[in-house]
Amino acid sequence: MSTYKNLIGKDVNFLTTDPDNEQAEGQIWYNSTAGVFKDVISTNAWSSGGSMITNRYEIAGFGTQTAAVMAVGGIPGASNLVEEYNGTGFTSATVYPATLRNSTACGTETAGLVFGGRIDPPPSTIWQVITREYDGSSWTTGGDMGTGRYGLGGAGVQTSAVAFGGYNTANSNSTEEYNGSSWTAGNAMGTARYRLAGNGTLTAALASGGSTYPYPGAVQTAVEEYDGTNWTNGAVLPAANRMGARSWGEQTNTILSGGNTGSPSYTAAPATINYDGSSWSTKTATLGTGVAQQGSSTGTNSSTGLFAGGQNTGATAVLGVTQEYTESANVITGAAWASGGNMNIGRGLLASAGTSESAMLGAGGYSPAAPANNTWSNVEEYNGSSWSEVNNLPTIKSRFRGAGTQTAAVTFGGFTPLGPNTNYNTTEKYDGTNWTTSGNMNTARCYMAGFGIQTAAVSAGGATLNPDVGFNKTEEYNGTSWSEVNNMPTYQRNHFGVGTLTAGVTTGGKSGPSSTYSGITDTNTTFEYDGTNWTAGGTSLITGGSISGGGTQTVAFFAGYPQAGGNQTLHYDGTSFTTSASLAQKHQAGSGGAPQTAGVIFADASDYNAFTEEFTGAFNATKTITTS
Repeated sequence: MSTYKNLIGKDVNFLTTDPDNEQAEGQIWYNSTAGVFKDVISTNAWSSGGSMITNRYEIAGFGTQTAAVMAVGGIPGASNLVEEYNGTGFTSATVYPATLRNSTACGTETAGLVFGGRIDPPPSTIWQVITREYDGSSWTTGGDMGTGRYGLGGAGVQTSAVAFGGYNTANSNSTEEYNGSSWTAGNAMGTARYRLAGNGTLTAALASGGSTYPYPGAVQTAVEEYDGTNWTNGAVLPAANRMGARSWGEQTNTILSGGNTGSPSYTAAPATINYDGSSWSTKTATLGTGVAQQGSSTGTNSSTGLFAGGQNTGATAVLGVTQEYTESANVITGAAWASGGNMNIGRGLLASAGTSESAMLGAGGYSPAAPANNTWSNVEEYNGSSWSEVNNLPTIKSRFRGAGTQTAAVTFGGFTPLGPNTNYNTTEKYDGTNWTTSGNMNTARCYMAGFGIQTAAVSAGGATLNPDVGFNKTEEYNGTSWSEVNNMPTYQRNHFGVGTLTAGVTTGGKSGPSSTYSGITDTNTTFEYDGTNWTAGGTSLITGGSISGGGTQTVAFFAGYPQAGGNQTLHYDGTSFTTSASLAQKHQAGSGGAPQTAGVIFADASDYNAFTEEFTGAFNATKTITTS
């Protein structure tokens, strides 16, 4: 009888923790802590990362999956924007010294190089020779290229780089080498082209695909290898769908994805292919969102990579999605939003309560289908999979806030067109079954931020409608009555708050120096509350409000942001914001709650949808072996 050692050549090890390296692939071990047998299989997968702050294409990207920089790019017009990615989300960085798109880049987050590109609107010469070096915080000028061009390929590091192909007055096959201060001409490529993919090093670079100008030209399948002196032909791409593709890794172990078939369909190519130095093969992983052209990729090896931005099929929409590639014996599946059960009534501008994705509450709200001048008193409870209607609010209203849990909630303020145009100061408490009215706020208002629990809640800022007046007032609720406390630093409305009475945070919305409604503008201001005073928090990455959120002052999420497309998610750590996985649907002026790591968001005031989405954190691919 054959044993595991006879077949594999290794014993079954007894371990207290699971191994996390690729050498464990195919092995079986006994985890004595968990009391189970386990194995791990190497696999490859794409997963969602935190979306870009600003959707762009023709981006110059460099770095690694956990420390990347995305510079310049089209919005669709050229930009000078720079964003840094930490493996979870993006933050804004020092802007590029020029406004460009269709540049290329190489290097690391703290030693990057961006070169070439084009500007908008085009003057007589639109192709650029400029080179800029990045040290992780600032940009400095490097030596000019000998030949200005855009849509070029590149490879290497900041002090040892190579540029090839591109377009100026014609399709280019020229090569230039950079030594950290100046460019020198190298031997020409065999095939002139632009919008090609490039990766590798100065002495072992790879040029793949592309097309010829004028756009879309002839899509190219040519692959060429550079040894630091000469170009030689490699194995051609397996399909003519690699115009605007992106690649990373070594010359003999390259990953390439994205791109399109050219005119007339520009069909996105989600497949991921691998070059081993002699032939191409197809990976099992495909891009979750097909990128037709001109996204940006980073990565120094074939095991991990990052794909951000680009344009979709037809090249009609600019993307901000971020997708991470991992090939490992311990693949981490990225965080993502997934669909939950739909509410029974599609609406927006409702109040919510709940600290768990399996116990949320949605109350009131607004939609065209509602009775009583489009305002609801209906209340629904969510159990993690479905919504059920429960007892109605005592008052029909929308544009109000809630706090607490599903079985101990409080709602306050609001507005209804009934009366007409009633601004409320009423308070309602919920015990999991019934609603009762409680002490009124001192100032009737809507569009305020609210946070806390049923017996210790905060109402901050807000406004009245018809007449339109903004507020900076803060009130605290003790479970019975409201008392006025220190005002917010500015007049705020349409913002959202999370946390507790002694550790709360509000962000976004509209802000102004006075109560004059016409003077209030969209803001990215964040304020933190300690139970007595308000202080400035980290500046949000997105300006505007009508958002939802959940969590605590130092582990919060905020999502929606109709000003940025309605599906952005930001995470806040008490100091700064980063982007996170994008929502699948718009949730303008919806509601939500629960922790950052398992958040829930529901409803929408733009299309009055009933969608619910749940946030799931990352997990790995180690498997438990079941026995019988």
